[in-house]
Amino acid sequence: MAETFAIVTGASTGIGYHLADCAVQDGYDVLIVADEPAIHTAASKLSAGARAQVRAVEADLSTFDGVDTLLSAAGGRRIDVLCANAGNSKGGAFLDQPVEAWRRSIDTNVTGTVYLLQQVLSDMVRRGEGKVLVTGSIVGFIPGPFNAIYNATKAFIDNFTEALRNELKEDRGVTLTTLMPGATDTEFFARADMLDTRVGMAKKDDPAKVARAGWDAMLTGTGHVTPGLLNKAQVAGAGVVPQSVLAATHRRIAEPGSADS
Repeated sequence: MAETFAIVTGASTGIGYHLADCAVQDGYDVLIVADEPAIHTAASKLSAGARAQVRAVEADLSTFDGVDTLLSAAGGRRIDVLCANAGNSKGGAFLDQPVEAWRRSIDTNVTGTVYLLQQVLSDMVRRGEGKVLVTGSIVGFIPGPFNAIYNATKAFIDNFTEALRNELKEDRGVTLTTLMPGATDTEFFARADMLDTRVGMAKKDDPAKVARAGWDAMLTGTGHVTPGLLNKAQVAGAGVVPQSVLAATHRRIAEPGSADS
C-alpha cells in the first residue's frame, strides 16, 4: 500500500482515466469511480504493472448517496488528492430534452461535484494539506445553444472554483486547481449524441496530454490551466466578444446536423 492516496471521478475513459494513470505513475494508491461497469475494466488496465493499488467503485455521482458510496469505499483513508472530473451532457435543443436528461447533467456536474468537494475539502482544511483538481471547461465562458445545460454547468464550476480558491487562500497547505480544456477526444460527444455536429467531427485535443497538463498544474498548486494555445485564445476572446456573437458561433458547431453543412 502506498503512503499517498488519490480519488479520481469519471475515470472509466477519457480525461479521468488519464488523470488516474498520472496518479498511478506517481505512486499513488487510486480509487476510481464512474456510473458504469467499464470502471472495473479501467481499474484492471491501470493496475497492470503498477506498484500502486487501484480499486474501482461503480456509483452514481449525481446523487448524495452515490457520493457517500464513493467516500465510504475510501475506507477512512486520508485523501491526499481528489480529481473531480465526472461530467454528463446531452446535446440537442433544450426544449426537446426529457426532464430526467437535463436534471442528471445538473446533478452530476454541479450538485454532486459541490457535495463531494465540501466533504473532501473540509477534511483537507482540518489537517492543513491536500490537493484538488476540478474539471471545468472553456465552454463555461461561452453560451451554448444545443448544449445549453452543459455549458451552463461548466460556467458554474469555473465560477464556483474561482470563488472557493479565494476562500481557501489562507489555508496554504490546501490547493484547488481548475482544469479548463477545450474539445477533447473522448467519449463525451458520442454519449451526448453530438457526432453529427461540427464540433463532434472536428479534430480534438489528446486526453492524455490534457490530463497531464491538469495533473502537473495541480501538483504545483496552479489556480487554473487551459491546455492549448487555441483554447487560451478562446477564453481571452470570450471576455471581449458579445455574448450573442459567442452564442451564434457555438450554434454553428453544435447544432444537430451541422457536420454536413
